[in-house]
Amino acid sequence: MRFASSGRLHAAFDFGDLRVVSLRDGYIDMPPSRLRDVHGCALAELPHAVPLVGGNLRLSVNAFFITDGTRSLLVDTGASDNWHDPTMGLIYEALDEAGIDRGQITDAAITHEHPDHVSGLIMPDGSEAFGKLERVWIGAGDAEVFTGRLAPVAGRVVAFQEEVAINDWATAVPTPGHTPGHTVYDIRSSAGHLLIWGDTVHVPTLQFGRPEVSWELDGDQSQARAARAGLLDRLARPDHFVAGAHLDSPGIARVTTSGEGYALKYLAPPIG
Repeated sequence: MRFASSGRLHAAFDFGDLRVVSLRDGYIDMPPSRLRDVHGCALAELPHAVPLVGGNLRLSVNAFFITDGTRSLLVDTGASDNWHDPTMGLIYEALDEAGIDRGQITDAAITHEHPDHVSGLIMPDGSEAFGKLERVWIGAGDAEVFTGRLAPVAGRVVAFQEEVAINDWATAVPTPGHTPGHTVYDIRSSAGHLLIWGDTVHVPTLQFGRPEVSWELDGDQSQARAARAGLLDRLARPDHFVAGAHLDSPGIARVTTSGEGYALKYLAPPIG
């Protein structure tokens, strides 16, 4: 994985025969009381290494575009105007900045049903964001989200319950816990594996060193904790990289073991 270039809202990487572009949709602020210990209780004390902004945790919100020059895939779509916050909904500007034509995107892969990941399929004016979209991939447990505002794309949803190939370099890997349909997308190239996850980790300055810490909004905290443990163990292997929706933008990094936990090494300077 080689960092190639960046702007205010995007960063591009060469990943073997693929190009990976991180797209910054913005950020959201959440109270630290969302963090939970192994008993499901709010953490008694937040480590000093975890930065706060106005007393809150600041979570980056990232989406990822992958192309082989012919086919392309967008993993997650940001919040559009669904979050009602001016710090969000920047993915369309990020795509323009990166020189990506929204009309070339035929496949969108959604990590899970929450609005900061799926709402960007529909623009603030109610029109579809991706005019030539053919398929929207999502775990079956989350497929019920395509009603109301998202109903225009419901007929193109591909819901899956087991591991499924999207193309010859992208595979959907179910990792339920945060939501019933939470999914990681395994992107393979000659340079290795890139695992793109949604809400596996919310606070990277804490949860890599202490992966047992979970999130209040995890639908099943024990299941989410087990999924995170398995993914971190996998990511510590050679030639594996992670791209995270809530890792600090641009959110692409390498994972290594560190004591009883893990360490994160970002592959590009911060953006945003």
